[in-house]
Amino acid sequence: MRLVVRQGMTLVAIGVAIGLAAGAALTRLLTGLLYGVSPLDVMAWGAVIAALAIAGLLATLLPAARATRADPMLAIRVE
Repeated sequence: MRLVVRQGMTLVAIGVAIGLAAGAALTRLLTGLLYGVSPLDVMAWGAVIAALAIAGLLATLLPAARATRADPMLAIRVE
């Protein structure tokens, strides 16, 4: 289960890093649309990162936990 979660969270971390870079690059274009929030507001960026990390963790943890409860012999026999 750790292997699956680690691989999934690696992809989440890469996606968050790419998203942060793209978001930082696009803040100049979106400055006019932001109301009451500065383009580089640490709390807003932190909240988004935390939400995406939690969603990614749940998206990898729940299927991995379910897969550990499956009978391997039954899974092999079905294929």
